[in-house]
Amino acid sequence: MLDAGATVPDAGLQDVSGNPLRLADYRGKPVVVYFYPKADTPGCTNEAKDFTELADDFAAAGVPVIGVSKDKPAKLKKFADKYGLNVILGSDEQGGFCEAFGTWVEKSMYGRSYMGIARATFLIDGAGKIVRVWPAVKVKGHAAEVLEAVKALG
Repeated sequence: MLDAGATVPDAGLQDVSGNPLRLADYRGKPVVVYFYPKADTPGCTNEAKDFTELADDFAAAGVPVIGVSKDKPAKLKKFADKYGLNVILGSDEQGGFCEAFGTWVEKSMYGRSYMGIARATFLIDGAGKIVRVWPAVKVKGHAAEVLEAVKALG
């Protein structure tokens, strides 16, 4: 997983409409990128709702929030519409974005190993450098903690 101080990779995503979404488009201002395993599952839904509840505060700080999963753009659109999400959702269907950040990892459940997305968040400055990493996110209170770190950039 990328560490604080690293330059973010120039890997691309798709937005919920299937259009290209690149971090380079956000240069000049900080951005939050959070990775979650799968849209419309309990933990991922709560995390997206928590970031949405604080969306106005992130916007007031001038910091967009981008949630990334390997779900298809159409599924992300349904997810956003279903819960009224007010964060940018990015589809990394091919997995290159997750691999570039080091969030595509081996996981284990009930003794079975499989590959999946590690729930992690990155705060990136306007120059494209990672300022802070939350490598093993626990959903409850996480969005508020990230907002405090954004405010501290100020």
